[in-house]
Order: sequence, then C-alpha cells, then structure tokens
Amino acid sequence: MGILNITPDSFADGGRHFDFKSAISRAEEMISEGVDIIDVGGESTRPEAKRIEEEDELARVIPVIRELATLGATISVDTMRASVAEAAIKAGATYVNDVSGGLADNKMAPLIARHPSIQYIAMHWRGHSEKMAQLANYQDLLREVRGELAERVENLTLEGIDPEQIIIDPGLGFAKDPHHNWTLLQNLERIALLGFPILIGASRKKFLGELLDGAKADDRDFASAAITTLVANFGVWAVRTHSVKPHKDAIKVVERMKLKG
Repeated sequence: MGILNITPDSFADGGRHFDFKSAISRAEEMISEGVDIIDVGGESTRPEAKRIEEEDELARVIPVIRELATLGATISVDTMRASVAEAAIKAGATYVNDVSGGLADNKMAPLIARHPSIQYIAMHWRGHSEKMAQLANYQDLLREVRGELAERVENLTLEGIDPEQIIIDPGLGFAKDPHHNWTLLQNLERIALLGFPILIGASRKKFLGELLDGAKADDRDFASAAITTLVANFGVWAVRTHSVKPHKDAIKVVERMKLKG
C-alpha cells in the first residue's frame, strides 16, 4: 500500500505531493513500480497535528481519487470522516483506511455497512493527534491493544459491517512510544489471534529514527524495508509505505524463500 499524502504537514513527505499535478505524478511513479493499493490522504495524523476542515479534506483528495480511478489504480482513502469516505467511494475508492476505527465519526460504520464491497481498515486508536502522546499508558500493552481492537471490531460488526470487510492495524506510533511499537512488532501473533488480516504501517516513523541515531525521515527507508521483510515473513496482509520498489523487492524475496526447491 503506497502512501500518497496530499498535505502540507505530514511528518515524512509533507508538501511534496500537495498540488494535484505532483500527486498524480507520484501516483504514476508508484504504479510503475508495482504498487498494489494507493492510500490517498488529505489530513495529517502525525503527532500534534490539528484537524482540518471537512471541505478542505474533500478538495484535496476527491479530484486525485477521480484521476487515479481513470488510471486503473486500486484506491484507498485515508480518512476519519464518513462524508469524505462516501465521496471517495463514489469517486472510485474500494478501501477506507480509518485510523480511528470508526471512533472519530459515528456515521462511518453505517456507511461501510451500506457498501459491502468496500474493505475497511480499523486501526487501534485512543484519541486525536493533539493528545495521543498522553494516552500512551498501558499496564499490559499486548492485552490492552488486542482487547481494544477486539472490542472495536465487535462494535463495528454490531453496526452491520460484515467481518469479511474488516482489516485491522495495531497503530504503530498512535498512542504508542518506541518500546510499545517494537513490542507489538515482536508479538504480532498476539494481534493475529483476532483472526483478521493485518496492515502494518511502520514506514519512516519516529521510532525508526530513534533507533538510527536521529536519522531524518528520508533516511529511514532501509530500516522500513527491513520491517517489511520481517512482517511479510510473518504473513501480514499488507504494509503501508512511502516508497514502493524496495518493499516490493523485499516481499518478493520473502515469497521466494518460502518456496521449496
């Protein structure tokens, strides 16, 4: 899943693809490298980010999604707003990637339930960017993350979403400190017990920068690809990444290593 941030303030590439032409150019580059899904987002969810207006988010993502649909791309919309998700579905998106798992907008679950062909990615989430660092408090990280995800999935299904539509994301960096992120990655089997496909979004995140002696976001790609290799070997459904080719190559190596003879 290739990340296409149409924002001026995302932590890794804010501003590079903010205008329509640059966004489409980046999408075409990802398509040429074999991206499976392009995840289009118009609102940054980095730590401390402030929410933008609904109209601004729509203006950023919908024209791009329409154009990507004409290119034949498989499209995901990265949004917490049901109104944006609905417009994106009409424009050609077939995945909704909601970092709040439906908690930020109580209209999201009914919307997804009305569209049984849409895949819905529900992330572990405790609150908006402005306060999520304060919410990184756990007595038993693995039990709590798995339990909160299980509760979220149960509520989504009670609101009419088919379990077959649901993909889960443990939410690396969202109300998690570096130790929490590493612990989750080292214990993915605990999250897998929930029985849903898993999306991992580790690409260029701060905990990798801390491991690499303060490396800037652009200098975290090799470490990001290493994470992809490990989680692909585990068998996650997808990885969400800023670059495409290094991760595609890593996955090909993992798939070949699993072949006998």
